[in-house]
Amino acid sequence: QVQLVESGGGLVQPGGSLRLSCAASGFTVSMYAMSWYRQAPGKERELVASITSIGSTKYADSVKGRFTISRDNAKNTVYLQMASLKPEDTAVYYCKRLGPRADYWGQGTQVTVSS
Repeated sequence: QVQLVESGGGLVQPGGSLRLSCAASGFTVSMYAMSWYRQAPGKERELVASITSIGSTKYADSVKGRFTISRDNAKNTVYLQMASLKPEDTAVYYCKRLGPRADYWGQGTQVTVSS
């Protein structure tokens, strides 16, 4: 049974760092494309970063150079390392597995960047 559980969110000051985790069960993360999305109040959910089954990565322009997506195959976990955080990074962050039969989403974890 496929399950994604995000963790690691919280309150951080501008310029700080935070690492989000997406623990997967029911499948092997190295065999699928995995993504991080975020949704701020009043805004559409947007793609932040993705990693393919062969390890290629892609980032939204707004986070390029500040965020890093990675995976630990031994722990079957995908990470989003966030640095130089800005107030506009405040959002609920979601982990996603791309199908092809179906897409799976985690429950989300709140990230708040504020002084």
